[in-house]
Amino acid sequence: MTHDAPPEVLTARLGYLLKHAYLRLTKESARALAPHDLDGRELAVLAVLDAHGELSQLAAAGVLGIDRTTMVALVDALEGKALVERRRSQADRRKNIVQLTAGGRARLREAEQARAEMERRFLAPLADADAEALVRALRAVVVAPAEGPVG
Repeated sequence: MTHDAPPEVLTARLGYLLKHAYLRLTKESARALAPHDLDGRELAVLAVLDAHGELSQLAAAGVLGIDRTTMVALVDALEGKALVERRRSQADRRKNIVQLTAGGRARLREAEQARAEMERRFLAPLADADAEALVRALRAVVVAPAEGPVG
């Protein structure tokens, strides 16, 4: 048995496969996004802001499924790169509104192209129909409501 290939007993386990696919995907994603001075979480923030126009930091954190502290750190980093701007809400002075800058929009377009190409390479071992089916299946699992307590 070599150390290059995982043991067959593990390659039949969904958890093992998902974990190692995720680890490989995040490594490839980091490599693809590095020239754009972004990481995957920062790209997700830019994509959500682009889709919504502008959001409060709290609302953006909710959409992304991250805590407030993490969101503040991400916005701080993106603001430091001049990709987003933050301002007080006119309706509620306690809220910060975050939106993309023109530079943020341009960087998002470039980084999204790099991400999409990386995903195509990542899924290259699969036929196009199988790659599409995998994405559909994962989307169904992710958006399915969590099962409540049994009994």
